[in-house]
Amino acid sequence: MLDEESDLTRRVADRIRSLRAVHGLSLESLSARSGVSRSMISLVERAKCCPTAVVLEKLAAALNVTLASLFDPEPDGVGPPEGPVCRRDDQTLWRDPASGYVRRNVSPPNVPHPMRIIEVHFPVGARVEFDVPARDTRVYQQVWVLQGAIDVSVGLIKHRLREGDCLAMQLDGPTMFHNPAGIPARYAVIQSQPLQVKHR
Repeated sequence: MLDEESDLTRRVADRIRSLRAVHGLSLESLSARSGVSRSMISLVERAKCCPTAVVLEKLAAALNVTLASLFDPEPDGVGPPEGPVCRRDDQTLWRDPASGYVRRNVSPPNVPHPMRIIEVHFPVGARVEFDVPARDTRVYQQVWVLQGAIDVSVGLIKHRLREGDCLAMQLDGPTMFHNPAGIPARYAVIQSQPLQVKHR
């Protein structure tokens, strides 16, 4: 498990460094765009720390991609994209070190589709607050609760979502996820995403 976490930390590091190079951004420029300190970005890119979901969402927004795409393996630029099926055993799992929530990238990686599915397991009492810079491309998502209940705040509006409820939202401002219930929650996120920049 530790080896898997280390490999994923390295994958995220390589992905962020590669995207920064594609956009022609220095560490200072990415720091200014994302609100993440230069020293933290340097640690992330060298795989010297396990960044939180909040930090990764800020970097993803500044790089004009979605958080989920940061966990994709780096495309090698040779041959066709990976196949249209991603088996459950091959789906990337990642645990947020701050809140303990676990996200599973369900959709096949590096397939040029404008949508992505993520499954989230949210522990009792967990809370994650995102306050990200505006993206150059609009990203829309829907949150569909499969088990338990969660509170989702979009700006100043709070929504209590119970099993079966679905919320449509746009990632263009502060959002907060909280599990107020006495059992873990599980929900799916169906998200539009900018098509990935091709790497050179």
